[in-house]
Amino acid sequence: MKHGAICIILTALFAGSAHAEESVYTDLDLDACVSINPTAEEEPGGFASLRCAGYQGAPVYFKEFDLRQTVYYGPVSKKIIDEAGETFSAFNHVGKKIEWRLAADGSPQATILRWFIENTNPDTGAVEKALNGQVLVISKVATKDDPMGCVAGYVDALANPEPNLLARQVADEIAPGFACGVDRPTYHGERGEKAGEPSYSFPEP
Repeated sequence: MKHGAICIILTALFAGSAHAEESVYTDLDLDACVSINPTAEEEPGGFASLRCAGYQGAPVYFKEFDLRQTVYYGPVSKKIIDEAGETFSAFNHVGKKIEWRLAADGSPQATILRWFIENTNPDTGAVEKALNGQVLVISKVATKDDPMGCVAGYVDALANPEPNLLARQVADEIAPGFACGVDRPTYHGERGEKAGEPSYSFPEP
């Protein structure tokens, strides 16, 4: 490679890093969360609705119904907490580490959380570990001025060589301007057979 080409590449890398968003991480410890639905245990289907602690006090809202989980971030509207449910059609569960992508002013603007998809064998109908998928779910973080938080995109963590980098790109470039309830989240990059089928339920803005 010629010296000039190397200089161009290095210049591009430094230029990109100067404007790169930052990541911080928090744990999602469901045992430390608070139930916001006192009658949840009385409802069928293993229903749960929890509020957890996130980055710099930003709330994390976790919901589960029939072994399918949903997570929202920031001060989302009560309507979203009560009515929204963005998950996958197959049984699933979320990971325990939330990656928060920060805006230039240090505020959280998007999150990345790994979902584990429990796919079934079509011949037996049973969940098989060899068929399990993993999807990085990118979400828009709600704010006091804009209480519309939602899923903004998906990255198949098993089908892409650098899934975390791709998810961060989606978080930085797509999530901040994503119109919750209007735009529909899509997969970015390659999508394999284990990625699962998203299940979308969201109230009109």
